[in-house]
Amino acid sequence: MVSSARRAELLLDPEVTDESEHELVATFGAMGFHAESRRKLPHRGAAELDWLVLAALPLHAFLSGLGSAAVKDVYRAVKTVARRATGRRKTETGHRVPLILQDSESKLQIVLEDDLPVEAYHQLVALDLTSYRLGRLRYDRQRGTWRSERDEAAG
Repeated sequence: MVSSARRAELLLDPEVTDESEHELVATFGAMGFHAESRRKLPHRGAAELDWLVLAALPLHAFLSGLGSAAVKDVYRAVKTVARRATGRRKTETGHRVPLILQDSESKLQIVLEDDLPVEAYHQLVALDLTSYRLGRLRYDRQRGTWRSERDEAAG
């Protein structure tokens, strides 16, 4: 049996091909995570989900144990899947659908958008995730830092 600390649950957009699904599971597997995948429902409404892949896993173990190079490897694999699955599909903001890393315990989410600078990955693996409680973390390119606007608004 695989320790829950090394499990990853992948929730995939229906547009992700079976071949791409297997590639993602293998990518997480190569990093020591037992990955299980399933599809999100194809029905969408006003609150349409804006991601292609949501990976729920123990974020601290993933980020601290693997480092920025491994996070970039996972994101590269997801970007390949995104190109195949969605073509020109965009979110409301005009960005390609991102990868979301979600902590399996706290439910904190980290948004990995297209073309993050290398510095963003270096900062990500060094982040103190316990200092964030609300919302999603996004990399603010103008400020050059990761932030959660909801945490900032809550004070």
